Amino acid sequence: MAALLLVGVAGGQPAGAETDAPRAEAASSVISQWAERVSGTVDPEGTLTLPEEAVWQAYVSLAMYNAVVGIEGRYVPYRWQERAPRGASAEAAAATAAYRVLLSGFPQAGPALRQAWTASLANVPDGPAEQSGVAFGKRSAEHIMELRAHDGRDASVPFTPSPAPGVWRPTPPDHHGFTTGWIARLRPFLLDEPSQFRPGPPPALTSSSYARDLAEVKAYGAKTGSRRSALQTETAQFVARVEIQQALGDHAARHAFDITDTARLYAAANTVVTDAVIAAWDAKFHYGSWRPITAIREADTDGNPATRADPAWEPLIPTPPHPDYLSGHATWGGALMRALETLFGTSRVDLDIPSAGTGTVRHYENAEDYVRDVIDARVWAGIHTRTADVVGSATGERVATWALERHFLRR
Repeated sequence: MAALLLVGVAGGQPAGAETDAPRAEAASSVISQWAERVSGTVDPEGTLTLPEEAVWQAYVSLAMYNAVVGIEGRYVPYRWQERAPRGASAEAAAATAAYRVLLSGFPQAGPALRQAWTASLANVPDGPAEQSGVAFGKRSAEHIMELRAHDGRDASVPFTPSPAPGVWRPTPPDHHGFTTGWIARLRPFLLDEPSQFRPGPPPALTSSSYARDLAEVKAYGAKTGSRRSALQTETAQFVARVEIQQALGDHAARHAFDITDTARLYAAANTVVTDAVIAAWDAKFHYGSWRPITAIREADTDGNPATRADPAWEPLIPTPPHPDYLSGHATWGGALMRALETLFGTSRVDLDIPSAGTGTVRHYENAEDYVRDVIDARVWAGIHTRTADVVGSATGERVATWALERHFLRR
């Protein structure tokens, strides 16, 4: 398979070497353990949206990546040229980098984070290697947070257009405002600017393509009386809350990635996904297109004779509080799959993806299968038009292709 799947040999250690295999596996797992810890630290109550959490996943994974490749080499660091002292522990460096980044943003979680960090270091033999690794990991964390200082996170970016046909406005049942507008202005991690891959506008309200989009989501995305099959309903609920960090860690473990390739996998995936989210939010903020629930309920105002209003229509799942075009899930889903294809050198991504939405795990052998499910799912959920999904996925793929031609390259 692809070069990244051959890390047991490429990293200088035979895949069948029994004596060092447990130690190498433990070292690699520190990356996935801290990546999964981000969610519980950043969003302990489960109230944040995926884009808000994605920013912190990118911070942490970049700090771990720089800490590891600054010791092990093999790949180009992210906007850093520092190297650790010879013999420093990459495992200690990665754990410390993640710990320090999270502590900087969430000091209230300090006791739990320190406990986790201490547990990570318990796997590393005491001595100069551990001490050098800890010091280097701290430097890596500080560097990433310095790079990201004043990047626009959580800034006040109000959405000001007045309600009109086609224009987004808060949606039932909670009528929350577009409070995550700051993501549209967040400084990207890899791209030059948020609008770099901004697509053209969505279909005009009076167009036949708009009418087709609305008819499909109206028929298949309704909470009751929908044309969805049971499997389509399950797919919509599955995609809504996928656990990508777990899927990445599982893939790395099953394919025996060493700590360097595991760090690269998480850093590349999380920064590409976050930049794809930024690109999606740029389009959302720029075009401000109304959601299906609004479009269907107020179809008598759109000037299109092929649409019919249904004032009582509801989607299968609650509509997130931001515009339709582009679909965030489809944009980052397309970006993630293109990133994995690039890293693995094949479209056979071999992912076991769990979902908190259904409590089930789905196996995706090929990237295109996941992309297809995400595009369909957001329509079947009743929260996006197909155009917002299809264009979003294509935009995400463009983001990933461009970004990985320039970052996380082999030395």
